[in-house]
Amino acid sequence: MALITFKPKQVSKRLIGSLQSRAKEVIINRYGLGADSKRMTLEAIGDMYHITRERVRQIENAALSNIRKSEEFKKEKEVFAELEAVLKKAGGIVAEEDFLNHLTKDKSTQNHLNFLLVIGDSFRKEREDDEFKHRWYVDPELSKKVHESLRKLYSSLSDDTLVSESELITQFLEYLKDVSDEYRQEEVIKRWLSISKNISKNPLGEWGLASSSNVRAKGIRDYAFLAMRKHGSPIHFRDIAKLISELFNKKAHPATTHNELIKDNRFVLVGRGLYALSEWGYLSGVVKDVIKKILEKNGPLTREQIIDKVMKERYVKENTILVNLQNPKFFKKSKDGKYSAV
Repeated sequence: MALITFKPKQVSKRLIGSLQSRAKEVIINRYGLGADSKRMTLEAIGDMYHITRERVRQIENAALSNIRKSEEFKKEKEVFAELEAVLKKAGGIVAEEDFLNHLTKDKSTQNHLNFLLVIGDSFRKEREDDEFKHRWYVDPELSKKVHESLRKLYSSLSDDTLVSESELITQFLEYLKDVSDEYRQEEVIKRWLSISKNISKNPLGEWGLASSSNVRAKGIRDYAFLAMRKHGSPIHFRDIAKLISELFNKKAHPATTHNELIKDNRFVLVGRGLYALSEWGYLSGVVKDVIKKILEKNGPLTREQIIDKVMKERYVKENTILVNLQNPKFFKKSKDGKYSAV
């Protein structure tokens, strides 16, 4: 609570003090300002008083209006100015949950701060939608720029995209050229990124589309993919299972991991139990298939050239390659000693 000098609970208590009994109870229950910090719905409050939800809404709106017209509200001018300054320093536009957590971890105190945001003249709220979380702002023009830039950033990402946080921030800043330098800080940029529901980061801190399996990892295959990307080179399925356990605290049985990797084209078996990622450029298929793809791409090659190229794709013995080359069903050798696919 060091970020603010006032006591939110005391301020809200003073503000609602002039309300009539039922109006005060409606506000307390609606915003969770009492001993029970749970916020009640219009329906729940209506059931309590045996009135319609619309009548509850009318009482709530009238109570908020009366508070704003009260002498107590005028006396709290400095409090609202301080809260506005804190919101601006936090980024000018912030996700509601992030901002409240930024100020305090106490749920009850968060409710009182939320109430002050609702009642304050300077604060504007955009409700949660398909693209963004609940968010508060004080500068409409800045809010517009941030929303537009987040949309552009989202559009620039593909389902397979995974970038580091620093890369994403750099990319985001390219869309925010007209934003004041006071906001071009890493902490502020990260708060703006957190407003979006379409962009998120995975357990390893890499960013991408929130809908992507690379970000919202669910099964062994997804965790294996992330673990292998972090490892950076071909790795045995037993070690992949260990990595999954170490990085994500998920139980991964080696045999299960092996079976799952075989079924997913993101992975390529490049040796006895050794897997690589397809995105690293490894060819799929058994050794015979690899030889065939190499010859189709490069044309007839000598035995040495084929061995060299296959060894870059597979962790196998030279003899395994030679045995496959001798199969006349798939390969033929010309008079000049070069092989081609049948």
